[in-house]
Amino acid sequence: MEVNGRLVKAPASGFTLIKAGVLREVSIVAIGADANTSVTIAATNAKENIMFISETIEVWKQPIRNLIAHFGPKKDITKISEADAMDFRQYLMNSKLASATVAKRLQFARKFFHDARRRKLIASNPFAEVSAKSVVRLDQRRFVTQEETTKLLDACPNHHWRTIIALARYGGLRCPSEVLSLRWQDIDWDKQRINVPSPKTAHHGKESRMIPLFPELQVALEEAWEFAPEGANYVVDEHYRKSSNASNGWRNCNLRTYFERIITRAGLVPWPKLFHALRSSRETELAQDFPIHVVTAWLGNTPTIAMRHYLLTTDADFERAAGGKTRTEKAVQIPVQQAQETGGKDQQPENGNRDISEEKDTLHPSATYQSGEDRIRTCGRKLILRRISNPVL
Repeated sequence: MEVNGRLVKAPASGFTLIKAGVLREVSIVAIGADANTSVTIAATNAKENIMFISETIEVWKQPIRNLIAHFGPKKDITKISEADAMDFRQYLMNSKLASATVAKRLQFARKFFHDARRRKLIASNPFAEVSAKSVVRLDQRRFVTQEETTKLLDACPNHHWRTIIALARYGGLRCPSEVLSLRWQDIDWDKQRINVPSPKTAHHGKESRMIPLFPELQVALEEAWEFAPEGANYVVDEHYRKSSNASNGWRNCNLRTYFERIITRAGLVPWPKLFHALRSSRETELAQDFPIHVVTAWLGNTPTIAMRHYLLTTDADFERAAGGKTRTEKAVQIPVQQAQETGGKDQQPENGNRDISEEKDTLHPSATYQSGEDRIRTCGRKLILRRISNPVL
């Protein structure tokens, strides 16, 4: 049998997790007892010749470790049944992982064994029907107001951190990958636009996306430009990028720890998903003023993902609904006011009680009329169009 370009003789007991772990649409990825060396970095999409980014490889290692820890490195994959797969699901659920994490790791397990089935290493995929429901934790959602953002910016130790927070909060950039990948050449000051590099979606053919140069963001970028040394390439000092972009993928490293200090210094309490909250807060604001397809194009996600994981109901929404008149209230108020002004009586047309049928009028509810001297009059619920010329249907 050919595996990763090499002829491999299958043992009598079948392929074990060590020798037969495979990933969908890649040449071959071996799962070994040592999870740190279990994934080959040279895994390449054969059709598009795209190297999987190291962050993806690192993510794949997590379910691999779980599979080995549960089944053992010498488990014969041909002997793994659907019942065993269900036991693995229970193992993940007992590991105190978040429901979304359990669902994602089961998804990866399905991919691994799906590829094994395609390569004729197993007869069927035991994980095909094994899944878990991903529950969105609303208690971990946090809307960071603009007033709070101002406090955060005031508490920053330098312009580097003000730029990081502004890009995440007012630009909606992913942190650290997009924030630390933004270059000065990506900013078009004349057209007021920013071309945001997106390492996360680059291997899906979406290497970047265009966003407006929002006024709040422009202030921070102009400050960063003033402080930037001669010949600077990246907007945020490159030493942050080097410390975060490790060989095993993007890591927040000291960003998260130091951001927590800034939050505390600003008189606020740190919240779950520190940088994600900044990004989701921006998307929530934009969704109130722009169509959702425009907002998601700017933020680099989809309407479905935005509704499920980003958009929030804020205190300002409740205050606006309670303090101002809704559309329904305004619609009800108009006929009430008209009734009060007319004493509760229906207004009569200017032509008195003449029979409408005697007039040479045209009645057409779906027509639009163009004439400077013509006019449209109403009588009760009927639309009377008088002396119409040049109807446009």
